[in-house]
Amino acid sequence: MTIPNMITIMRFVLVPGVVLAMLQGRWDWAFAGFLIAGISDGVDGFIARHFNQFSQLGAYLDPMADKLLLVSVFVVLGFIGELPLWLVITMVSRDALIVCAVVLSTVMAHPVEMKPLFVSKANTAIQIGLAAVVLGELALAIDLDPLRPMLILLSGVLTVASAAAYLVAWLRHMSGYGEGSKPGT
Repeated sequence: MTIPNMITIMRFVLVPGVVLAMLQGRWDWAFAGFLIAGISDGVDGFIARHFNQFSQLGAYLDPMADKLLLVSVFVVLGFIGELPLWLVITMVSRDALIVCAVVLSTVMAHPVEMKPLFVSKANTAIQIGLAAVVLGELALAIDLDPLRPMLILLSGVLTVASAAAYLVAWLRHMSGYGEGSKPGT
């Protein structure tokens, strides 16, 4: 068990606390928990890189912790009307599509190696920024218009683009295209 893995596990533990704070309208606590999770994500990455503490477990846990927090925050913000439901549904559907594709390819004995695409990294960064802006607005009782609507639109576009990019990559992988053989052989 490496230090980065322990920090990542702490992020998993933070998720229910952030969600509970949101559901109770304790925006200060929710925002603080979200910020702590974000800072700890950077810290565990720094420690892993600079002190050679990479692990296979960490390679799986780290993105899972990030995704669990982000999806949970988006679902609650959508549920209470702070984010449009179309965006929450698009985000959750994209993630479900990716999970189903990975599971299906594994079941079919053609496992796919998940490599984050640039559009996916940009999408995640915008989603984190959007969640932070909304939580910050609620915690600090401020209005950051037109930032929130702009981030909502950008997040929607990038979520769809990311889903399409992953779908194309998965279809190529499953057909054998780009893996040293021609399609259909």
